[in-house]
Amino acid sequence: MISYIKGELTEVSETSIVVETSSGIGMNIIVPQTVIDKMPSCGSMVKIHTYLNVKEDSMTLYGFINREDVDIFRLLITVNGIGPKGALAILSTITPDDLRFAVLSDDVKAISRAPGIGAKTAQRMIIELKDKLKLEEAFEIRLSHEEVDDIPAGDARNDTVQALVALGYGRSEAARAVNMVDGADSMDSEQLIKAALKKLAMI
Repeated sequence: MISYIKGELTEVSETSIVVETSSGIGMNIIVPQTVIDKMPSCGSMVKIHTYLNVKEDSMTLYGFINREDVDIFRLLITVNGIGPKGALAILSTITPDDLRFAVLSDDVKAISRAPGIGAKTAQRMIIELKDKLKLEEAFEIRLSHEEVDDIPAGDARNDTVQALVALGYGRSEAARAVNMVDGADSMDSEQLIKAALKKLAMI
């Protein structure tokens, strides 16, 4: 199995990218729109996590930004009636992070926005996947993608997370509360701590 492809981004189209490896091989990788939107300019070095779909007459590489997104793609294609193309259509409409929460919260409407995915298919997806996903893990994955640890020291968000941790809250729980505060970027640390504490009281 090809776990990931690392190399120079040489081509970006509407549905795929080409990454040239150090050995000079250009790998054509099918990706969702959410990945296309995050691609740097051609000539940049990229690392794309992949899933290799093997059929009798073809092999297709599907690519994603991180390993957790590959995992959600693999879960999607286990759902009755949803193959790789359907899974790709879903992940082009809704991010893997948002999809996890949509499944866990029974949000049929969010899932059925994907082309070719009706309400019945979305409901079936929720039924088949809900027991395979955990809310706590979904939050952990989202927080890791938001790179909370990379917030500069002295930043109000970082200061607030540190303060909440000092009060006994878990770091993930504290970061989640900060991210829930509307207008957090315009607040100072004191204001943000008060607002985050209110959010924590609601969780």
